[in-house]
Parts: sequence; C-alpha cells; structure tokens
Amino acid sequence: MEKKDTRAEIISIGMGLISLHGYNATGIDMILKQAGVPKGSFYYYFGSKEEFGLAVIDHFAERYDQKLDTFLNDEEVTPRNRIRNYLEHGLASLTQNQCSKGCLIGNLGQELADQNERFRTRLDEIFRSWKERFAACLREAQRAGELAPDADPAVIAGFILSGWEGAILRAKVMKSPQPLRDFIDTLFVTVLRK
Repeated sequence: MEKKDTRAEIISIGMGLISLHGYNATGIDMILKQAGVPKGSFYYYFGSKEEFGLAVIDHFAERYDQKLDTFLNDEEVTPRNRIRNYLEHGLASLTQNQCSKGCLIGNLGQELADQNERFRTRLDEIFRSWKERFAACLREAQRAGELAPDADPAVIAGFILSGWEGAILRAKVMKSPQPLRDFIDTLFVTVLRK
C-alpha cells in the first residue's frame, strides 16, 4: 500500500473509532490493529496523537463541507428548503445510526474544548465556517423574500447551528430522534416561517 493510502486509511479508521468512542478512549493501538499496520507507520505519518486528532478533524471537516455545499448551494431548491433538506437528511442519518454517533465536531467540542487549546481553536474555526455557510443561504432566502428583510442572517445561522448541535446531543442522550424532529418543526414554524 502506498504511503498516502496508508495515512488516509489510518485517518479513516480513526475517524470511525473516535466517532464511536471519543478521542481520549480511542487508543493508537486500537486504530493500528484495525488498520493492520505497525506502530512505526503511525509515527511516520503523525508526530503525535494530537497531530493525528487534528488530521481526523480536518478530514471530517473537508467531507462535511462538501455535504453542506451539496445541500446549501442546491439551486434547484429554494434557500429555505435547502436548510430544511439538510436538517431532514441529518435527522434521517442519526435515526439510521440509532442516535449513536452524532456530529464528530460537536462530540469533540464537548470532549476536548476545555482540555486542548489547539483542538478548541480548530473546532471553533469549523463551527464558524459552518455558520457562515448557513448565513449565506439565509441571505439568499432574504433576497428571495423567504426571510424578513430585518432579520440578521448571521444571528439566525448561529441559532440554527447551536440549536441543531444541542438537538443532536439530546437525541444521543435520549436515544431518540425526537429532539431533532422538534427542533426542525419549531424552527420552521417560528424563526423560518413564511
């Protein structure tokens, strides 16, 4: 296997394990055993577990940015419905996973924000970029007459992001998708009502 492929394989396996167990509970040996590579390979690609964790975060964020773009930039759908489609897709995904994984960035934010400044800073950057993607879609909604002209897209985007991440957390704790359903329904009959 090529070096680049081995690195990607380690990141992919690590991302899956961290999604299930958290960063601190996921040991390097666990990742390497599943990847079928020796410990020296890990340190060839990553100087430390922290560097590996940051690589996992970056990989997830890159993939998630593509997902957000697919939904929030879909010109076949009105801006308001782009947000609804994204949220409904998230609800379906979490339901399919029996409310067990949630959002890797949200999970790591809960676990690591108070423990590691490098992680906290990177996670905050990702949340800020997601907020801006929502705000851009909401500005389009304003131009299309789907959002009040005096509404602040940045504030609403922050509300959507915070509310959604909180609903994901509650769904995981309750082992029920109901908090997500409640969030979507309430969002569209109050903040994003027509």
